[in-house]
Amino acid sequence: MTSPGAVDSAATRSSDDASGPWTVMRIIRWSGPWLQDRGVETGRLDAEHLLAHALGTTRLQLYLQYDRPLTPDELSAFRPLIRRRGAREPLQYIIGRQGFRELDLAVDRRVLIPRPETEELVQIVLDWAGDRAGLRAIDIGTGSGCIALSLLAEGPFERVVATDVSAGALEVARANADALVAGALVEASRLEFRTGPGFGPVRAGERFDVVVSNPPYVGAEEADGLEPEVREWEPAQALFADADGLSVLQSLVDGAAAAVASGGLFAVEVGLGQAETLRDRMEARSEFEGARVHRDLTGRPRFVSAHRTPYS
Repeated sequence: MTSPGAVDSAATRSSDDASGPWTVMRIIRWSGPWLQDRGVETGRLDAEHLLAHALGTTRLQLYLQYDRPLTPDELSAFRPLIRRRGAREPLQYIIGRQGFRELDLAVDRRVLIPRPETEELVQIVLDWAGDRAGLRAIDIGTGSGCIALSLLAEGPFERVVATDVSAGALEVARANADALVAGALVEASRLEFRTGPGFGPVRAGERFDVVVSNPPYVGAEEADGLEPEVREWEPAQALFADADGLSVLQSLVDGAAAAVASGGLFAVEVGLGQAETLRDRMEARSEFEGARVHRDLTGRPRFVSAHRTPYS
């Protein structure tokens, strides 16, 4: 018996393809090492996710039917998925979904894949918001909408504005919002999308209780050190900011004072080695107080926040 579609010559040399049907377990045992040979460290786990996606089921269900032979149609559905992952396309783009806090979001190449670290940025905002009511927030560079939609779903926000310079990213964010509205997780009337870079979409005199952003902060000089999944597949516009990655972050700090309401919160995600620089820049501005660095769950300095000084 041949390999499942003879994805490449390595597949035809697999010691597990000599005879017998391609059962659920056998295809997983073949696919995992095949992906690992192509640099995918989580080869078996990814193979399980891809097979579950192809079969329209869950990973748990796979193990409840591990000895079931796959039909030709099922094998045909799985083959292109495993090829795409072998080419280092991110699993999330292949499946088209990514979990984020309480949400299940659609993602594709128009947006960054939401990271667990950014979930912690949302938590910083929610901890500050506490039991306040009627808050207004703006999420600059919303991408998939993960931050804005989480704030609406979990926090005491009367209104959230989500902006992005990419029209394609806003299409993805709007689709995610529509799905959550349909599921009664957020209210459409509390959310607004605007197009433009940085604080460009903020209207004259408009102020927010929270300004939050996960902006581009990877330096162009770091590109060669990134995994292919990031470097070759995720949108460069949402990743890179000049040579050292600080330009967008610095412009946000410089422009935030005009957009944050008296006593409000400004919080951003930053790259490694950038937190102290951003904190110092905030401290140097009289409009901010209490500038601090927050560490992520791995102990790395990942976020910087400050409060807008009360208006006189």
